[in-house]
Amino acid sequence: MKAGWSTPMLHVGSVERSIAFYRLLGFDLVDVEGPQGCLGWARMRTDDGSAIMFLLAEEGVRVDPEKQGILLALYTPDLPALRAQLITAGVHAPKIEHPPWMPSGHLFLRDPDGYGVGINHWSDTEHDAWLQDLEKKRAAGRIP
Repeated sequence: MKAGWSTPMLHVGSVERSIAFYRLLGFDLVDVEGPQGCLGWARMRTDDGSAIMFLLAEEGVRVDPEKQGILLALYTPDLPALRAQLITAGVHAPKIEHPPWMPSGHLFLRDPDGYGVGINHWSDTEHDAWLQDLEKKRAAGRIP
């Protein structure tokens, strides 16, 4: 027996606000629970099967993303276009950086509750380098 279909679930101050933000990143709404205007939880997904859930924090509980210890890593084939889309929608999206670990581009922003969202430009160059690295690790016996 195995467990699977791991889905991050974030405590949020407003499920509706989180849905609106993550729609800008390409997530589609799959399911919700609770009355309109006061949803208790929601599940969203992308075309590639990635998923995320939002759980409304209990009344009086302050959402503190620093204590949750989660950082979301997302990938896009066109980071400049996604950044422009976010800016058009009124989201503060910082300039694209090009760190050594993601030379095609990376930007880091915060969702409406303060959770860290790193968005990486995953180009053919990164993908090909990753595949080559996997082969080296397999040859060295580091991964099956």
